[in-house]
Amino acid sequence: MAVKKNNTLLPRAKALRKNMTPQERKLWYSFLRAYPVKFYKQRIIGPFIADFYCASAKLVIELDGWQHYETVGQDYDQRRDRYMETHGLRVLRFSNREINEEFTAVCEAIDLAVQGHLPELD
Repeated sequence: MAVKKNNTLLPRAKALRKNMTPQERKLWYSFLRAYPVKFYKQRIIGPFIADFYCASAKLVIELDGWQHYETVGQDYDQRRDRYMETHGLRVLRFSNREINEEFTAVCEAIDLAVQGHLPELD
């Protein structure tokens, strides 16, 4: 099911691409940018902007800083995840701490998620 993009979010998405957090920058430049399956950064999906998105694997990757652990952030994340899931997308969440301290494990988890959702090749 195709998800209609909210073009009013385009300026915000562009700003987020230019001003990635250190953890987003690390994941992008050290892993996702050269990954053999295409990922997009700060991709608009419906009324939301996903940190990273892989269309072929139907995978959204979110990096969570401190604001995601407060009540308002958790409620927002739950609504966002439900929206993504109703459109056939899987959401993987990693904390900034995991990016900083367990980077190899994060990359392995992403790789497993992508490989598990790609169509079989003949």
